[in-house]
Amino acid sequence: MRIAFLMDPLDQIDPLKDSTSHLIYECAQREHDIYFLEPHDLYVKSNRIRARMKQLVAPPGLSREKTWEIYIQDIQQEKRIFEDITELDALFLRKNPPVNFRTIDFLQFVRDDVFIINDIQGQIRASSKLYMLNFPGIIPETHVSRDPIRLRKIIDEFGGDVIMKPTVGFRGTGVIKLSNKDPENLNSLLNFYVDSTKKYEDRNPVIVQEFLEEVRNGDVRILLLNGEILAAMRRIPCKGELRTNLSVGAVAAPHEVTESDLRICRTIREKLIHDGLYFVAVDIIGDKLIEINCISPGGIPHVNQLYGLQVEKEVIDFVEEQVRRLNQKGSMETHKGERA
Repeated sequence: MRIAFLMDPLDQIDPLKDSTSHLIYECAQREHDIYFLEPHDLYVKSNRIRARMKQLVAPPGLSREKTWEIYIQDIQQEKRIFEDITELDALFLRKNPPVNFRTIDFLQFVRDDVFIINDIQGQIRASSKLYMLNFPGIIPETHVSRDPIRLRKIIDEFGGDVIMKPTVGFRGTGVIKLSNKDPENLNSLLNFYVDSTKKYEDRNPVIVQEFLEEVRNGDVRILLLNGEILAAMRRIPCKGELRTNLSVGAVAAPHEVTESDLRICRTIREKLIHDGLYFVAVDIIGDKLIEINCISPGGIPHVNQLYGLQVEKEVIDFVEEQVRRLNQKGSMETHKGERA
């Protein structure tokens, strides 16, 4: 199979801690043809969507570190491969959030010919944290506004702690706890977050949610593949932090999936599959769904280490099966056309 990864620069990735590197490494062990590209590598020639890619070649059986070292050497060479995107079998979109809409503009024309994980239309729908509003019964009480006066009124009505965060972001960037019991900086923060110096229509909408005390014991990160649970872990914040992101110092710990976790996963399953969001990571605090991560979801190295798993194998198994189905469908349609 020919599998490409549209992602961040390879030299910015830790091969031992990054989920994308684990997926690439598994492809290498299966001796698939692997290609690397970034969003700016897409272009159009003679009405065809093309890409300037670099092939990553390393023999199977090497360590992750050694394999990655060879890949870094590969991308430092000037040689590139220029091909139609439709020559690929599968394309992983693993660029860190937010969604690159210029990339989507190109890939919308090939989504029926190449298996893309996750689907571009699904990524558009779920690129904002507002995607959570599809599931109002299982999320915290949520308000969104770009009006600092309205936001202040909402916080006052809560009468205690709330969480405020941008509608788009990752790794906990911009997530803060506020309270009307500590009002001295509250108005300034609200004005700053919405950027109230701008006209109303140009301001940043922000999310205000009820604060869940259970977060002090961490949140739960669950990896889902085609709506089914692959693995789960608890992320425990470090001292002095409420954010549970591993990138800001949280610690991964084992977690036994609860009936509440299962209920949440069952609730969102059909919608995720319908939107082509096959490989996602969901975050849960207590009995509430907090976030659905569909753009470069992470956690594979940590659950592997906690449980002795190799989750990346299941993901690549799934991709291979989807490619086979796509090829069979294309073959059947070709035969129908020939008979007609």
